[in-house]
Amino acid sequence: MSALALSVLLSFVSAVAYAGGAIVQEQVAVSSPGTQQYAPLRRPGWWAAVVLNGLGGLLHVVALAYGPLSLVQPLGALTIVFALPMAALFVGRRAGATAWRGAIMATVGLAGLLSLVGASDAQSLDTAQRVAVALGTAGAVVALMAAARAVHRHPAVRSILLATASGVAFGMSSVFTKTVAVDWTGGVTAGDLPSLAVIGVLATAGMLLSQASYRGAGLAAPLATLTVVNPVVAAAVGITMFGETFRYGATGTALALSCGVVAAGGLILLTTERLAREQQETARTADARVRVPEAGSEAVPATRSTAEPRGQAADPAEALLARLTLPADVRHPLPAPSVGGPSDGTDPALVPLAPFHGGPYVPVPVPPVDRHRGPRHILTPPALR
Repeated sequence: MSALALSVLLSFVSAVAYAGGAIVQEQVAVSSPGTQQYAPLRRPGWWAAVVLNGLGGLLHVVALAYGPLSLVQPLGALTIVFALPMAALFVGRRAGATAWRGAIMATVGLAGLLSLVGASDAQSLDTAQRVAVALGTAGAVVALMAAARAVHRHPAVRSILLATASGVAFGMSSVFTKTVAVDWTGGVTAGDLPSLAVIGVLATAGMLLSQASYRGAGLAAPLATLTVVNPVVAAAVGITMFGETFRYGATGTALALSCGVVAAGGLILLTTERLAREQQETARTADARVRVPEAGSEAVPATRSTAEPRGQAADPAEALLARLTLPADVRHPLPAPSVGGPSDGTDPALVPLAPFHGGPYVPVPVPPVDRHRGPRHILTPPALR
């Protein structure tokens, strides 16, 4: 097997490992309590996801050793495409047509963008640049986490923000890894220890943030966001600080921007698809709560006493009332008896209002008050004389 074919094979296996890790992370996030959304350390499945992600990263590095960067990097975008059928096969989570379109757009756009990034001579960052990059990365990650916390009532938006923060952390860890790799060509020094510590912190933060991003937002949207943001951030730093450029001059730059727009459109499509699904689930939940009757009673649909005039717009409150169900033992109260009591000498009828008052309602005749003589002079009803 040639070196080029081996690099392609390793890239495919790396993408499969990344996809498997994402599926396991999403399953762990669904079944974990809210207090363990970042680091469910007691869940064996989470550690399996960590191993799969580590394996994917190791295979990707080995693939880069056998093949060119322009080939291996775009193949890493296949993680999104592999994850959707694997989720349907292993966990029964099928993706809709909109999710597939968004995933394919994100994959094609990312692959095209990475294939247009040209190589450059090996360069490193000085101490001031490393400090600035580390502080800027920390500020960006904290800001995204704060924004995600502010929109915690919208799981899809929160997931995208956390996945973006995770992609930033992973991308910047790749930047520091390249810097340390360039420094090691001239020998390992004690000055590389802070960079190694930054790599460990960023990689750990990226893993924890990616785990939290899968909670309540499905698989496709956070995975696509993470897969796109990670290499894009690394490529942006490479262009601005390592002297890398796009191939084919101005034409390549225009094509790269077009690919970026396609990838962003895929992410937007995945996000809107998830938001629409959340709205449908919320509507079904609210409808189920309205239609559930009380235990031990038959459901009777509530009706209006008067008909809606034709040609008049329906009132939302009336539409909700028409869908409302009430227990069968709810009755309207009977009219109160006359002052003198029933003419046939029977007791007043009992009016069942148990669901509201906890017992039967018995109307009691009230003696009339003589307004001319004052409240102390009460007329005695004929039936009580």
